[in-house]
Amino acid sequence: MMILFLPLFLVFLFVGVPVFFAMLAGPGLILWGIGQERDIAFLYRNIYNGIDSFPLMAIPFFMLAGELMNRGGITRRLVDFAQVMMGHFRGGLAHVNILSSMLFAGLSGSAVADTSALGSMLIPAMEKNGYTRRFAAAVTAASSVIGPIIPPSGIMIIYAYVMGESVAALFLGGMIPGIMVGVGLMIVTGYLAKKNDFPVASKRATWRERLGAAARAFFPLLTPVIILGGILAGVFTPTEASAVAVAYALIISIFMLKTMTWRDLPEVLVRAALSSTVVLLLVGAAMAFKAIVGLSHLPEILAGWVLSLSSNPLVLLFLINILLFIIGMFLDAGPAIIILGPILAPIFIEMGVHPVHFAIIMSVNLTVGLVTPPMGLVLFVASSISGVRVESLAKTILPFLAVEILVIFMITYIPPISLFIPELFGFIR
Repeated sequence: MMILFLPLFLVFLFVGVPVFFAMLAGPGLILWGIGQERDIAFLYRNIYNGIDSFPLMAIPFFMLAGELMNRGGITRRLVDFAQVMMGHFRGGLAHVNILSSMLFAGLSGSAVADTSALGSMLIPAMEKNGYTRRFAAAVTAASSVIGPIIPPSGIMIIYAYVMGESVAALFLGGMIPGIMVGVGLMIVTGYLAKKNDFPVASKRATWRERLGAAARAFFPLLTPVIILGGILAGVFTPTEASAVAVAYALIISIFMLKTMTWRDLPEVLVRAALSSTVVLLLVGAAMAFKAIVGLSHLPEILAGWVLSLSSNPLVLLFLINILLFIIGMFLDAGPAIIILGPILAPIFIEMGVHPVHFAIIMSVNLTVGLVTPPMGLVLFVASSISGVRVESLAKTILPFLAVEILVIFMITYIPPISLFIPELFGFIR
């Protein structure tokens, strides 16, 4: 009877109940129906217990750092740097969009923040430069998934918290996959630019112009170096690194570049607080949901079913990627990781898949789900910014989505892509 909470949860999702309430109502109604009212109190206590965690403090701090960088005009400097490097290629502004996402990923770790910050700036610029608004929105949405893959990554912080893995190892494991996604999107853009005769954004920049743009973007680009360098050197923990990122963003924006004043700070704090609240409430609800998953013995049941399909890890990895891809169409990456991580990871670790390798497979797959129709969150954000209908945007994004799926399978079947850098730094022995 207890296991019925899962189909009930899915029914709530399909009828449009917000994820936070669906994750609580499904198990709550089943517990009430079988007369286990005491466990209902246990379920709702876990919302607070799930949020009350020192490692999770990194999420609001990184979101605040991203908001500070964006409000302080630092995003504009990154875009200018990307333009002098890539603007002279055919389809230059599309390449600039992708490179800007790769650079912005090192600041915020959020696909939604990436889409909002870069989309509001680059979508109108691309349309003015001769691109269709639909294509501009599709490029912005597709490239924004790099945000949670290249460190710092909010999704990987959540995975590390739930599964007890090293945040630094996951951050390092995401570097090569994130670069692969960016390069793959540029290859597709180059092909489409040649096929559709997209415009060149600007003439080739001189080395003096490139050095000038690099100098203006130097301090923002130093952010991921400080974050990762400090973590790897043992100077601070990932949570402390997020606070350092906020302090650094304040120093750059207010004192060095003087692109922001203290009067701007309340608005930035409110925006970061709202974004953080949404994420942390989902984490709390998902941790409560996870507790019910354990009580229902669902992991053992699902493990037995999965192992009955095949004993070949390669076949099972293929099937699990399909499953994650489908789940990513309907469920946000954070809750999906918290719900499915404890169920799926032990199965594959037992079969010999390295924990960091599986973490990267799951994180990248569910991140790509943010741009997957019909419910990809980033699709809706890009649609809101651009004014393009979600259905139209979903069709245009398909070539980019195909590349991201190809990268997922490369990560799955070539473990060194995820494990080489963590091993190089001694996180894997």
